[in-house]
Amino acid sequence: MFRLSAAAVVACGLLCAALPVHGQATSPMTVPAATTALNEAIRERVDLLRYGSSYDVRGNRIVLGDFVAQYYETQRFQPDWTAPGRLDLLLAAINDVRADGLNPEDYHLAALQSYRDDLRRGRKLALTEQADLELLAMDAMMLATYHLYAGKVNPDTLSSKWNFTTRQPAPNPLERLGAAIDAGRIRETFDAARPQHVWYQRGRERLKEYREIEAAGGWPQIPDGPTMKLGGTDPRVAALRQRLRVTHDLEGAAMAAPSAAAPVFDESLEAAVKRFQERHGLTADGAVGAGTRAALNVPVSARIDQIRVNLERGRWVLHEIHGRFVLVDVAGFRVSYFENDEPVWTSKVIVGRPYRETPIFKSLITYVVFNPTWTIPPTILVKDKLPILKHDPGYLTRNNIRVIDSSGREVDPQSVNWARYSAGNLPPYQLRQDPGEDNALGLVKIMFPNPYMVYLHDTPTKSLFDKDQRTFSSGCIRVEKAFELAERVLGDPEKWNQSTMAAVVASKKMQTVYLAQPVPVLLLYWTAQPRADGQVIFRNDVYGRDALTLAALNSSFRIPTALPAR
Repeated sequence: MFRLSAAAVVACGLLCAALPVHGQATSPMTVPAATTALNEAIRERVDLLRYGSSYDVRGNRIVLGDFVAQYYETQRFQPDWTAPGRLDLLLAAINDVRADGLNPEDYHLAALQSYRDDLRRGRKLALTEQADLELLAMDAMMLATYHLYAGKVNPDTLSSKWNFTTRQPAPNPLERLGAAIDAGRIRETFDAARPQHVWYQRGRERLKEYREIEAAGGWPQIPDGPTMKLGGTDPRVAALRQRLRVTHDLEGAAMAAPSAAAPVFDESLEAAVKRFQERHGLTADGAVGAGTRAALNVPVSARIDQIRVNLERGRWVLHEIHGRFVLVDVAGFRVSYFENDEPVWTSKVIVGRPYRETPIFKSLITYVVFNPTWTIPPTILVKDKLPILKHDPGYLTRNNIRVIDSSGREVDPQSVNWARYSAGNLPPYQLRQDPGEDNALGLVKIMFPNPYMVYLHDTPTKSLFDKDQRTFSSGCIRVEKAFELAERVLGDPEKWNQSTMAAVVASKKMQTVYLAQPVPVLLLYWTAQPRADGQVIFRNDVYGRDALTLAALNSSFRIPTALPAR
């Protein structure tokens, strides 16, 4: 589950050292004029790292031994952590990773604090202890900054379809690390390691806020009972007001509690409920029924975990989110079009059922098809269509689906013995639906090469967009405003606009249009997103992916927990 593959560790040892020092030019590392006893003690410890099976310091294994050794060899075994106050800076930076949803104990916090306590008490450390401190502190800094830079959990182990790239290092990594430490820029190096994206900083702020809510006792639970809505009275209204007050859905003058004798569900409370529902992907009707009550009663600890998991996802991919691109938020059932890093358009989408999950990956949109045909994929044929055809071959004719043999000739569906076929014995035919308003792909599809047969498309079934949880497809992404998205990605409004696209559709002829410039498309999975207004959008974990990431995030990095890959 963790980034400890050979290639990843190579990147880890170099990457964490490669972080820019906020524009400051780097200079060659200074080399001591003469070898000291401490230099020799560090060299002996480095030899153990190089040639021993493992090395522990005060019960903490040096995780990145090869690269800690490489660093000190480059330094000619010059010590870095003997300067007064430098260890304090490192400990402060390590403690601060808690705001990133990481565990400071993964970075030798207790052992480093014990060294600092010894020094503060005036205890003189033996040369071997000083050398051990060097290795421990350097390992902590390398490991923590790498986790901030690219994530603690390896997403490749969570999904075989993952194809996002890990952030790449800058040139001269060891020199950069040495220059940063020499200048005392420990915190700045940690800050530079974090994703340089406004979403990430907002996420850190919201995590801090929700932890403060937890420390203050969390929020009240709303007891079961009938639906609460505008104009009604209910003894639970007071608890509801307090619950919405804690998360700032109820603010201003509306925060004043009503008389205990008249717990009225008034207009201010209805508006607050709507704000809460909108943030949680619920129909914003202002009424508190079972679904809204369940969302209100999710404990703050669970919301904290959601923010932590999504900060980790941010460390995996936020470096990919820049410029002009399309982002599909699978858990949020939304697709957005970005220009200059900001969303300028959005639409509802329908994604795969839980047993036919829409995969998480990236690609390039290269062409758009108007009046598409639909060739039924083998999986859908076996699971969805064959059971129907065995009892009702006329289904194909009624739905304008043609049966095509290997020679390209059309076959009468009534002449085929569909009962002969199964998952282990597929029919030797292609089932292709004609273009038209009833086509499963609607009237337009937006294509990006991928091995999963997943794309964005229109749909004739518009009513499903009114549902709160939209997991109804077989993996592809159905877009409510598909023609608006097509116009955006085609990027030529004079030639391709709603009017010209409508004319092509009216011709009822299939037409493929290639993009002049391919547009990146990112299929991601966010269950918590910080907004610019200080609020957090929460979504249900429809595919059960949060639990695996959280378990890995909570596990000790030094003793990885084996978890099933998804």
